[in-house]
Amino acid sequence: MHIYLLKKMKLRNILFSSLAALCMGMVVTSCDKKATTTSTSGLATMVCDATFENIMSQEIDVFEYIYPNASIMPYYLDEKACVDSLLDFNAKLAVLARPLTEKETEYLKSHKKQVRQQKIAVDAIALIVNPDNEINELSKPEIAEILSGKLTRWDEVEPSKLGNIEVVFDHQGSSTVQYMRDSLLNGADFAANVYAQKNPEGVFEAVANNKNAIGIIGVSWISADMNKREVTREEIAAQLEQNDTTNLDFDSRVKVLKVRGNDTLKSFKPYQAYIFDGSYPLYRSIYMISTGAGGTVGHGFYSFVTGFKGQKIIQLTGVLPATVHPQFVNVN
Repeated sequence: MHIYLLKKMKLRNILFSSLAALCMGMVVTSCDKKATTTSTSGLATMVCDATFENIMSQEIDVFEYIYPNASIMPYYLDEKACVDSLLDFNAKLAVLARPLTEKETEYLKSHKKQVRQQKIAVDAIALIVNPDNEINELSKPEIAEILSGKLTRWDEVEPSKLGNIEVVFDHQGSSTVQYMRDSLLNGADFAANVYAQKNPEGVFEAVANNKNAIGIIGVSWISADMNKREVTREEIAAQLEQNDTTNLDFDSRVKVLKVRGNDTLKSFKPYQAYIFDGSYPLYRSIYMISTGAGGTVGHGFYSFVTGFKGQKIIQLTGVLPATVHPQFVNVN
């Protein structure tokens, strides 16, 4: 798989450290001016698995709209960088595709950090192809054979005029890569036809422009509702006060494949109802972690995301929220 250059990774880490230091300096300056922080005002730094940027950017936007004196500064990184930031005390909020381990939790507690962590959603891993690709579904064994290189051409899957299969992930260090490697290949290496882009948008663009490509991406990135740029944060905030639900569908510029489990005949698309009942087989949990004190804006944002309004926002992205009922759809 193609990987980022080492220099670029070092530069990003240096940039993050500098920005975190600047953020801390801003907090110190505010304290000198006797400014107070509450659960709805002040500044907090958050690190987030880049796979979930599309979800958390919505959460931050609405939270800051409802509470204009609050500011959440996000950094979208790979999973390891997020955990390192928590353990190095550069951030007190994190969003990950796993909970902290017992060792990580004990380390934070040994430094007098109050660790709170809660599952906030279940994310589906979607498979997307170009609309001109005649393939409509894949089984988990077929996906594993594509990732391992046992299947290299589309006509080896089913009759097709297309050529070599090109698999596209968001980026080398993403939790999506780790999930597919661990759950389908038992930790084995990917084949040479597996590539990484720089971000989730790159996966979408690669598939839209390449008939032979298959993209592997979090479902929130292909939700048609969240790709409508005319939807404002004011409109999203207004929807939080309503009890009705919106039927979500996927962006029409790509085709979302159905997926079958190992021993099943029926296949499913990653709709919330099928994630909820386990029919769609590619899914993983999303966790939010807070090490900040109660009464701070970081803790306030944690409470917002894990509460009703934050869960409703997650529902609007196409991801299954942890505590809000799923949206059911009629599929022909």
